[in-house]
Amino acid sequence: MSPTALSRLLRGGAALCAAGLAALLTVSGATWRLDDFFYDQHLSNWGYAPDDDVVIVAIDDRSLNELGQWPWPRDIHAQVLDRLGYAGVRGVALDLVLAEADRSGDDHDLALAASMRRLGRVALPVTTAPLRQNGPPVEVLPTPVIATAANTLGHTDIELDAEGTTRGMYLKAGLGDSRWPALGLALIGLEPGAAPNPLPGLRRPALVQGSPYQWTRDNYVRIRFAGPPGTFGQVSYSDVLSGQVPAELLRGRWVVIGVTATGLVPRYLTPMSDDVRMHGAEYQANVIEMLLHNRAIVPLSSFWQALLAAAMLLAVVSLMLLSRFQRPLLITGAAALLTAAGSVTVLRLGNLWFPPAATIVMIALAYLAWMVGHLRHWRREANLDTLTRLGNRRRFDHVLQRELASARRTRAPMSLALIDVDYFKAYNDSVGHRAGDKLLQKIAEIIASHARRPRDLAARFGGDEFAVILPDTHVEGAARVADMILADMRKLDARYGQGEDQKVSLSIGLYTCVPGVHTHVRTLFDGADAALYRAKENGRDRREAARLGEL
Repeated sequence: MSPTALSRLLRGGAALCAAGLAALLTVSGATWRLDDFFYDQHLSNWGYAPDDDVVIVAIDDRSLNELGQWPWPRDIHAQVLDRLGYAGVRGVALDLVLAEADRSGDDHDLALAASMRRLGRVALPVTTAPLRQNGPPVEVLPTPVIATAANTLGHTDIELDAEGTTRGMYLKAGLGDSRWPALGLALIGLEPGAAPNPLPGLRRPALVQGSPYQWTRDNYVRIRFAGPPGTFGQVSYSDVLSGQVPAELLRGRWVVIGVTATGLVPRYLTPMSDDVRMHGAEYQANVIEMLLHNRAIVPLSSFWQALLAAAMLLAVVSLMLLSRFQRPLLITGAAALLTAAGSVTVLRLGNLWFPPAATIVMIALAYLAWMVGHLRHWRREANLDTLTRLGNRRRFDHVLQRELASARRTRAPMSLALIDVDYFKAYNDSVGHRAGDKLLQKIAEIIASHARRPRDLAARFGGDEFAVILPDTHVEGAARVADMILADMRKLDARYGQGEDQKVSLSIGLYTCVPGVHTHVRTLFDGADAALYRAKENGRDRREAARLGEL
């Protein structure tokens, strides 16, 4: 095989390998945090004004103050449903768990059931709960009297990711079989033609069989939230009950009745809400509005995600390896921007979600791999001080930032030593700059000999200033290292004049802490620098540690 053919084969193999890795990374979901961050940033600026199809009847703090302690007798709910029926609402999602008989008497349950039948379009929730501690879950339905009066039932399963944020939901779910529609879908399904058909969402593989004791989900979609909490119209439950809400405000609208009072029900983080949480009633309102107007966002299947990522990487790496293209940064930058822009475009125009982070990460890795092959030697030299062969300032800054971040995560102690060469200018003036350079090299050897662990770093910080980063090192350990450096420096006995006290020494300032979220690089520097200043004030040739309250 000719060298040219072999080179082409290697380039093709590299491109295929990169494409395969991109597909694997995409399917693995390893970059989900980046994808969700990108998604949230876009979605938070993609709100819309609801079309006034949905109104929330909120069981709020004012309603509790006026009507008394929760839960209320169910004949109160019956009165509210009658009010809504008279106003001409399209349907009601009564987002309350009614799994037990009314403690005030069966007459209240019967009154609620009768009111539901009169209204004609009422959806009630289905939840799950274990019968006993650590037992298998069971579906919890409303009491038989109420369930038979409801027109439909729907699940209220709210999908939370690892960060506790809700971005999507399953339109169908149930124990063993996904037979229950989501509550909002169940409600609008009571009106012919209102629910989307066919049902959108990422389907569960047909070969995956559900267990009778396992909550089974299907038709996953991401929710197109209208905006932050408070976007939807809301009226107080007590105002509806007392007739203070005009019928025109309710007529022809879907109604969600839910608890919004403080402390009674959980609230949820969404991409639109930052630290403000959304109550379940407004979540259901967003679902209904989204389904009514076909705004559901459907993630691409794993196959299409992998195929698109692989195709992009194959094209990028092939272009990078072509000899006539000498600007790989331009190629990879354009490809990364195209990937991000493509993700936004299909989201905006087609309500499809393609997570771009894995592809962009692989594009970046491909560029880094190309750079490593060309700049390995220069990268090493760029991080060394040419005189002492210790780490230079650039290397020091990088490692300090990295170790500080690591110590924050692990809650491990971290020490920083700043070292200043005493009387170095006098030594230089006395014996010459060449001898001064040799002395700095000897001092560097002493310091480096006590930065022994793989993560310790000795660096030349300035002209006659050095620093040592000591990860996972407590106060006593840092003091021992400093004492050994001072002892070896005294053995060097670097004299420069006739007097007994005319010799070079070292002053060392130490700072040790367990970094927290408010600990920055400046914090470490200020602490070590204060200790170094005190060591010089106290006579030099010594080490001092920062005292509490000096910063």
